[in-house]
Amino acid sequence: IDPRSAERAPLPRNMIENSMFEEEPDVVDLAKESPSYPIDSDDAVYEPRSSRLLVRGLGENDLDEDEEDYESSARLLGMSFMNRSSNQRNVASSYTRQQYSESCLKPSTKTTVVGVLILVLVASMIMVIYFLPGCTFTRKGCKKSNSTMDSIYPISTSGEPFPWTELRLPPSVHPVHYNISLHPNLTLMTFQGSVSILVQVLHETKNIVLHGSDMNISKVTFEGKEVHVLEYKPWQQIAIKFPEDLKKGQYVLNINYTAQLSNSYDGFYNSSYVDTNGTKRVLAATQFEPLAARKAFPCFDEPAFKSTFTIKLTRERKYISLSNMPKVKTTDLKNGLQEDEFGKSVKMSTYLVAFIVAEFIGVSNNVSKTKVSVYAVPDKKDQVQYALDTACKLLEFYNTFFEYDYPLSKLDLVAIPDFLAGAMENWGLITFRETTLLVGSNSSSIDKQLVTSVIAHELAHQWFGNLVTMRWWNDLWLNEGFATYMQYMSIETVFPELDMDTEFLNVRFKALTKDALNSSHPVSTVVSTPEQVEEMFDSVSYEKGASILLMLNATLTDGEFRKGVIEYLQKYNLSNTESEDLWNSLFQVSPFLSEMNLWCLQSDCISLFTRTKQRVVLSMIKAVTKLNNVHFYIMMKHSLWHIPLTYVNDSCSVPSSCKQVFHLKDKTATLNLPDQVKWLKFNFRSDGFYIVHYDEEGWKNLIDALKGDVTVLSCKDRAALINNIFALSRSGKVSFRDVLNLMEYIRNETQTAPLTEALFQLGQIFRLLDKRSEFNLASRMTSYIDDHFGSLMESQSWDLESSVSEMTLRSALLEMACSLNIRNCSTQAKHLFDQWFISNKTFHDLMRTVFKVAAQTDEGWGKLLDIYKHSINDQEKRKTLEALASTQDIRKIIWILQRSLDGSVIQTQEFPLVINAICKNFAGYLYAWDFVKENWDKITQKFPVGSFAIQSIIMSATSQFSTKTRLTETQNFFTSLGTNGSQMRIVQEAIETIKLNMRWMEKNLNALQKWL
Repeated sequence: IDPRSAERAPLPRNMIENSMFEEEPDVVDLAKESPSYPIDSDDAVYEPRSSRLLVRGLGENDLDEDEEDYESSARLLGMSFMNRSSNQRNVASSYTRQQYSESCLKPSTKTTVVGVLILVLVASMIMVIYFLPGCTFTRKGCKKSNSTMDSIYPISTSGEPFPWTELRLPPSVHPVHYNISLHPNLTLMTFQGSVSILVQVLHETKNIVLHGSDMNISKVTFEGKEVHVLEYKPWQQIAIKFPEDLKKGQYVLNINYTAQLSNSYDGFYNSSYVDTNGTKRVLAATQFEPLAARKAFPCFDEPAFKSTFTIKLTRERKYISLSNMPKVKTTDLKNGLQEDEFGKSVKMSTYLVAFIVAEFIGVSNNVSKTKVSVYAVPDKKDQVQYALDTACKLLEFYNTFFEYDYPLSKLDLVAIPDFLAGAMENWGLITFRETTLLVGSNSSSIDKQLVTSVIAHELAHQWFGNLVTMRWWNDLWLNEGFATYMQYMSIETVFPELDMDTEFLNVRFKALTKDALNSSHPVSTVVSTPEQVEEMFDSVSYEKGASILLMLNATLTDGEFRKGVIEYLQKYNLSNTESEDLWNSLFQVSPFLSEMNLWCLQSDCISLFTRTKQRVVLSMIKAVTKLNNVHFYIMMKHSLWHIPLTYVNDSCSVPSSCKQVFHLKDKTATLNLPDQVKWLKFNFRSDGFYIVHYDEEGWKNLIDALKGDVTVLSCKDRAALINNIFALSRSGKVSFRDVLNLMEYIRNETQTAPLTEALFQLGQIFRLLDKRSEFNLASRMTSYIDDHFGSLMESQSWDLESSVSEMTLRSALLEMACSLNIRNCSTQAKHLFDQWFISNKTFHDLMRTVFKVAAQTDEGWGKLLDIYKHSINDQEKRKTLEALASTQDIRKIIWILQRSLDGSVIQTQEFPLVINAICKNFAGYLYAWDFVKENWDKITQKFPVGSFAIQSIIMSATSQFSTKTRLTETQNFFTSLGTNGSQMRIVQEAIETIKLNMRWMEKNLNALQKWL
């Protein structure tokens, strides 16, 4: 994620520390927990962590182990704590001691003692009478209070103690079946609901605790008798207390309630769009993952509480309704209403329940025993066929690959006009953004690549996530890591023309970058609060999880990985699992995987590689970790990794048959090589989740080989070398001169993967220089890019291309050229825009670049805004919006920020995209940052704290800061938020990224001035 010059003063210190002077509450509120990720102090010594697995050369001058142990011990003493300043009043006022008159006689010691004792006794009696309640002196006395209950249990909305003290629900009661009836009113934007839950009491208990949020409960009955319900809003929990223990067995709980349709993007929410006739249309849809089913109906809203569901929806006749299961009947009601009843569902988690009431139309096809349908608004009915064909082919593939057929009789894919996530895998009713499902006749192959990728991901979830579900959100990677891996693997098989290999490589590079941060987390980690649950939806759960699975599959042979996966699905179908269950299934087919689970449990490791003549010494050494401002080095046995280290050499380096594997399990190991080997390249095709650092001779030999013939390594290996050396430069392991040495070969490069990676890395450095107002260096970087890529940029055709790989490369080259005004690119783009505008507007894979150039003039910007308002092609709208946000006109920037947040012209779901696009350019990045700060409360009302949208907004706005002033400003702002955001992990990542930028700039500015 990418994000002017006037420096702004930091927020006053007292704005951050007001909480220091608040009075302590009389009753402890367990919902108010201290931040899970305390913000670092300004004085904290910062040392970046290297990427997960770093293989690097050990030179003669490096510390030996004893010296490193000494340095490690020294660092342990380097603790620093935040200094706090305050303006507390001086409670000790000055006084003057009175002088006794000499005419007064001094009392005797005995008299003094007796007097003091009498005064103390009288004062004590007065205090006892004053502080004891009046009931103490009555015959009945005072009612004895339950001191434990009063001091420990939170207080419900009624003022009574709430009978549960944890965020997680008690395990004593489980749901068996839900009967849910809902009637949404799309005029008043409210809904009425009733739910009947058949529950199983597993252990005797006096309480039933479940989830419910933002609803008015009118009546609750248990086994036909009305009962009183308690609510604790901070934890979104409701409870029913009973005078006696409920015995083991089944009971029925009924709850009637009303609620507002949500105006955010979760729960049961309202959405709207304007059709081509200018008529506003409304609909109601759901988004329950991760914690929002409780906003639509009272439920046990945790993944492990699987149950079956029967759903009824009441609607007006002009609407249709959809849910997870097929509709079994429709009943006519009074006032022209109809009630649709859907079949009993399979056993599933609450976050997978879904229902929609809307004016949609669909097309269908059959795959084996499943009816596959795609729904959209009527104006876009001609854009659904590609998605239908793609879904059918992928469903067939998954049925065969998993040897377990999709278990439902229908599968609906629905395009929602107003939808925050890319898509949601609700079982049998998958919901999408329109841009990730609909494909028009003029859409490019790159647009089809995106749609195919999202469909493949969501269909994979029907097995990984729906059929087998993680027990708790700490193992979200079991859902998202598998779905991400399967989306790439399935498309490479079913749609090889879409070039997903390069895309998956870029995804792995992204995950390595994220995982290199101290503030990153293991794939499987502790999760407690709702904010922490939201934060699990990040590149570690998705891309790192997928990368680990790729590494396993690349290491195993004879289809062992697939066998283990099938074993896992068959053993745990319709159940919940933990990471250990997956590893056990894989271990059954390949015993060597017994230690590979550490890849999910650890988040730090460095591997060392060095070469002395024909011996390669591999060492796994200490990983630098940071915890609560203390830096220390891991030396324990359990910090070691089992690394399937792959490599090739100069004798055979490109075909898969050249790959050799060395299993590194110990702290040190030696690999002997034949005398004739000239160089080694580790991590063949970057299938392993680690980066590689060679000693000076190792880098030199590889660079010389590439300068002589770029084809001595595969294009993936060349891209990996580029990615690794930039990452090593960022962490301070190599100088920028070493980076430039490798980049000298790039003039001879022709393949997409290494060229796009090089452009991405150089573009990041250019933006850092630009935002820092290092204009001279930014200009020299532009010249450097022109010198190394200019001829290739100039040779690109502006006509239509058919190959996705060529489209991707051309888009990257020309977008860079136009943004830096290289080689007459902008003139060509303006000419193409004029042709496109007066023609039938046939869509083109270069339109994003072309639109961005057009948006730099008032006339072009106005045309693009008109196109955005009236287009019904969603890929076109998104590219148009990104171009509108790339303007250098401050008035337009402010306007687009306001309109995208309030949703009046631009859908609020696009606000993160707008922030990202504005922050890429010098003109608007500080305005965007100020806008985020000033509107934080509004933003967090639209997007949940910790959600991917919030993560994107924060990183886009701050990731290109590289000065102390901006660091302090960022720290102060997020500290001032308190419980409304300061505890987020993404805040730590943003601060760490700024520090890395500062460190890199301090170390490399002189080198840039010398070598650019």
